[in-house]
Amino acid sequence: MALLEACIGVAGMLASLLGGHWLRAQGYANPFWLALALLIVMTLYAAFCFGETLKEPKSTRLFTLRHHRSIVHLYLSPAPEKSRKHLALYSLAFFVVITVHFGAQDILTIYELSTPLCWDSKLIGYGSAAQHLPYLTSLLGLRLLQCCLADSWVAEIGLTFNILGMVVFAFATITALMFTGYGLLFLSLVITPIIRAKLSKLVGESEQGALFSAMACVSSLAMLAASGIFNSLYPATLNFMKGFPFLLGAGLLFIPAILIGFPLPPTSTWKCPGPAHGPDFC
Repeated sequence: MALLEACIGVAGMLASLLGGHWLRAQGYANPFWLALALLIVMTLYAAFCFGETLKEPKSTRLFTLRHHRSIVHLYLSPAPEKSRKHLALYSLAFFVVITVHFGAQDILTIYELSTPLCWDSKLIGYGSAAQHLPYLTSLLGLRLLQCCLADSWVAEIGLTFNILGMVVFAFATITALMFTGYGLLFLSLVITPIIRAKLSKLVGESEQGALFSAMACVSSLAMLAASGIFNSLYPATLNFMKGFPFLLGAGLLFIPAILIGFPLPPTSTWKCPGPAHGPDFC
């Protein structure tokens, strides 16, 4: 999963670096035509070239509530190897992290375009590239820090730098400070894989699919909440503090920092999935 997210980072950096110069030279039309062409190619590739992973197809109904019931059952049903309290708390931590991440992304461009920064399309492109850099640095940092620290401590370090980056954004009045804030986010994406790992080991093998479906729902709700909260808060706080939404985001990140620090309850039936999952799994 971390490698796939790193691919997103590489693609985002290339698109941002090229897009800023391209927008300046030819405007918005041609980059959007390229994006449309790439989407069409990927759609055709997925439809006709990409192999099906399910070797034995099973008949299923198009409209069914069975999957929704399995998600509800995941959080409500007791099990010896599962702590419903920690499942709910880690899901809340995941929700808050995603909300702050996408909420800050929503307002960064307009924040950079307005005074006192007044960035042009070239600087916006560089900033967007810096915004995608954590996909790579977080992968490298996660791999290195896991050699000497437990996953919880890696997540706490990532949250600390994330909070510092948000605070710098809130008070940034020059370009150098904005890029300093981007630099402090170099471990910002180690948090969600670690929360996913902690959630994964709280449920049995038969509930893994329901768990990741639940995480997809939580992620979608967080993105919706992020747009509503940060896009509404930014114009409302321009009169007294332009960077207040970033300070709010920094404050919200203390919630997952506290929740991730909670120790897992002892269980007698849970089995270690193996050393390949990281030092905090066993």
